[in-house]
Amino acid sequence: MVQIGYTMMTEQAGPRDLVDHVVRAEEAGFDFSVTSDHYFPWLRSQGHSPYAWSVLGAAAQATDRIPLMTYVTCPTFRYHPAVVAQKAATMQLLSQGRFRLGLGSGENLNEHVVGGGWPSVDVRHEMLQEAVEIIRALFEGGHVNHRGTHFDVESARLWDVPDEPPQIGIAVSGERSCALAGHLADLLIATEPKPGLLEAFDRHGGTGKPRVGQLPVCYDTDREAAVKRAHAQFRWFGNGWKVNSELPHPDSFESATQFVSPDDVAASIPCGDDPEDFVAAVRPYAEAGFTEIALVQIGGDSQPEYLDWSAKTLLPALRDALG
Repeated sequence: MVQIGYTMMTEQAGPRDLVDHVVRAEEAGFDFSVTSDHYFPWLRSQGHSPYAWSVLGAAAQATDRIPLMTYVTCPTFRYHPAVVAQKAATMQLLSQGRFRLGLGSGENLNEHVVGGGWPSVDVRHEMLQEAVEIIRALFEGGHVNHRGTHFDVESARLWDVPDEPPQIGIAVSGERSCALAGHLADLLIATEPKPGLLEAFDRHGGTGKPRVGQLPVCYDTDREAAVKRAHAQFRWFGNGWKVNSELPHPDSFESATQFVSPDDVAASIPCGDDPEDFVAAVRPYAEAGFTEIALVQIGGDSQPEYLDWSAKTLLPALRDALG
């Protein structure tokens, strides 16, 4: 059975609202939740970017059932992997085993703030691989000393370690990241329903492991209003990962998307209140082989109405159509 998830989009709501939203998502019947981890919003119109790990800690205490996951954290620039390991272990304890650690090679938008430059994607993948190895070693509970190509760890140890460490997911966009995920991850993370990504994941050791997808949607009883909101806040989504990972500032995304029209956005993001449009957008992920699909409702202020509609209409329609 395909599981349907809810996204706490930190770029479009403040911390207290995000926690309230995931509580309501649990009540609405979503199967799991994911959380973005940004320093900047993609566009100024989104208007937010609180610290995701504080939000996650509060969410763990405010909810009872719904799984939580970073989607995704970069463990190589803003955060040293030893610190990520400590945060993830603490989250697993706070959530009583409901946390998964989603990792990726990062975006310049968020990681440039620490002033370390922005290396090529090959170097970023090297850094991610080394970071995952450090995190897994620390999850084992002993002292870790590491002298690596990109990171040093000096006699580190986690003093609060869960009996079951968090599963680790790795975000993929091409052959190299699929190879990393297949070898090192417990699950795959992707934002495009490309069967080739899952095939590459399987070739490199991912067979039988969960694969989690994500896509934006924009519910509103006024379809025109939904299209307008999606264009204002999410027109960057169609740039593709090779572009989105490189741009350094929301103003860069403004410039890169200046010629994207509302019609362009409406052609790729389901807008309005017809559940069949949403089912049609989700179906390619299920057909590609994704086992979990997280939806992103666009617009922080629209979450309560979306969650009510999801409980009554969208989730039943998706489960009826996808199993």
